[in-house]
Amino acid sequence: MLNGIWLSFFLAAFVAALWQWLGLGDGEIFARLVEALFDMTRLSVEIVLVLAGTMTLWLGFLAIAEKAGLIRLMARLLDPLFRRLMPEVPSGHPAMGLISMNFAANILGLDNAATPIGIKAMHSLQELNPSKETASNAQILFLVLNTSSLTLLPVTIFMYRAQQGAAEPTAVFLPILLATTASSLVGLLSVALMQRLKLWQPVVLAYLAGAALALGLLLTTLAGMSAQALAATSTLVGNLVLFGIVVGFLLIGALRRVNVYDAFIEGAREGIHFTVTLLPYLIAMLVAVGVLRASGVLDAGLAGIRWLAAGFGWDTRFVEALPTAFIKPLSGSGARAMMIETMDTFGVDSFPGVLAATMQGSTETTFYVLAVYFGAVGIRKIRHGLGCALLADLAGIVTAIGVCYWFFG
Repeated sequence: MLNGIWLSFFLAAFVAALWQWLGLGDGEIFARLVEALFDMTRLSVEIVLVLAGTMTLWLGFLAIAEKAGLIRLMARLLDPLFRRLMPEVPSGHPAMGLISMNFAANILGLDNAATPIGIKAMHSLQELNPSKETASNAQILFLVLNTSSLTLLPVTIFMYRAQQGAAEPTAVFLPILLATTASSLVGLLSVALMQRLKLWQPVVLAYLAGAALALGLLLTTLAGMSAQALAATSTLVGNLVLFGIVVGFLLIGALRRVNVYDAFIEGAREGIHFTVTLLPYLIAMLVAVGVLRASGVLDAGLAGIRWLAAGFGWDTRFVEALPTAFIKPLSGSGARAMMIETMDTFGVDSFPGVLAATMQGSTETTFYVLAVYFGAVGIRKIRHGLGCALLADLAGIVTAIGVCYWFFG
């Protein structure tokens, strides 16, 4: 699917350029397309150079957290909840530990660790699946909660905003937290409805009530603040949480007799490798988006949506960030390219720039996760998995738009 989308970007740009040359007499259109190719390539390299240092730093701290046993600790905290949401999985089954560890890694932003753990969890769930080509209820719930992208620390979003020169890279912390909470809640409720899960069990209610209470306290605290105060609060909380967690990793690691320096170096070594592997994907998608915008196709499509939104009397500033929302369920690298291109075109601290960053942090690459997790165990019939996952994506996008208007006016 991504292959067809990527190819269609270039073909649409070429057809639009031919029309502008032959029909409108614009002899400079192909020069602009070629210029966009080289501009986006240069931007990709600049982004990767900055990311190399930041990614190395973060992976070093995360290695300390892993060696200190923080993921296993969070897994034990989450295990009572998942044992009740997945009643067909026997208590004490290895799948439960893997599922809990996967979500603990996701919450901490450990994407590299979460994916292999998640695949192992899906294999373990497959052992209990009576119909090997059809997704079980537990596998669907596991998939949908993964695609809803519940993350406490959207560090990669902060990194991209910093690279683009944001005045306060962490200003989107609270908007992303609210949007990803909404997507996760809708994902859980939609699966619970389809599978008739008993969410009123005391343990489940305790977890949900705790989350609702924390969210309610947050919203009550934020209610009545001006846009400037909200942005400042998000920046303060984001920086405080981020640095507080780094210090916590170091202290807990030291108390558990982890050689924090050696652990940091071991994890940091992966940063350069990870960043270098990102470059081809970033260039591929950025040049495709660049020529699409240079040809006028992207702007024409957005103009149509803007016209419809204006017809309903809506504020149309959200339209410029929609390319990120459209591509995110299909491709993480594509959505990342859309987000960066939006920041580069309108400004990293513009409304479209902060909204694109919030959208990027509030949902996951649904089709990619579905292909990897279900494909790893040979599942072909996904039942209601895709519908519930896309519903969670929609909730995240709509919430992202709403909270960005609230926070950034």
